[in-house]
Amino acid sequence: MRIENHTLHVATFAGINLHDLTPDLRRLIADSRIRNGFVIVASRHSTTAITVNENEGRLLDDARAFFQNLVPAGGDYRHNDLHLRDVPQGEPRNAHSHILAMLLGSSETLPIADGELTLGRWQSVLLTELDGPRERSVAVQIVGE
Repeated sequence: MRIENHTLHVATFAGINLHDLTPDLRRLIADSRIRNGFVIVASRHSTTAITVNENEGRLLDDARAFFQNLVPAGGDYRHNDLHLRDVPQGEPRNAHSHILAMLLGSSETLPIADGELTLGRWQSVLLTELDGPRERSVAVQIVGE
């Protein structure tokens, strides 16, 4: 069994936005020459999430609107009481982003079969930015034979 570790870097936009990692993951898997195993995709940030879903513009618009309605940025959150916390200057009021990340999850583990990432026809692996714009990094571990 072999294990390879990689980092993907993504520059995100303001607000909630989704970035398709699937092409990068397919390239890393092909370059690894691992035929059967799995890939772990994990965000290294507490205000982003990793999800598997369809990368279709109108669906992503619906998801953004749903997230904003579910956990509104302007809500009354204790985490946003920056004057009561020991935080660096310029710390954002981003409790909503942390809460959404907890609901969505920070990683996915997906099978590799015959050298291919195993996804459904319309599925993509998406980095969900909840507090951008930022430079983000995603850990990718490919395990198999």
